[in-house]
Amino acid sequence: MKVSDRIHTNTTKEDLIPCTPHSLDSEFIDTFKGQILSSEKAQKMAEFFSLLGDTNRLRILSVLAKQELCVCDLAATLDMTESAVSHQLRTLKAMRLVAYQKRGRKVFYRLLDHHVLELYSSVAEHLDETD
Repeated sequence: MKVSDRIHTNTTKEDLIPCTPHSLDSEFIDTFKGQILSSEKAQKMAEFFSLLGDTNRLRILSVLAKQELCVCDLAATLDMTESAVSHQLRTLKAMRLVAYQKRGRKVFYRLLDHHVLELYSSVAEHLDETD
């Protein structure tokens, strides 16, 4: 059943107007369709954003947006265990959000590239906006 065929309890048959395509040029429609996000890419993006939906991962990114740190310093800064930080860093690394570099016995983490910083900064800025 199409949405336009549904009748809700507070809707009369006279209120229902069938949806007809606007008189758009078929070439325009074809061009527009070519710009729509593919289902595969939409799925990957949804998974990406879902993995970012973790408070601890976002807190780690907020620190790494300011400075490169080792696991023990991240743990101390965030008042988390090193094990918990390492676990989250593995996920962030798998998502290609952070990179690491070994220096002696320590491993230092940083945001992978400017895209990650821009993503983090844009969301933080958006949330700081007032209506």
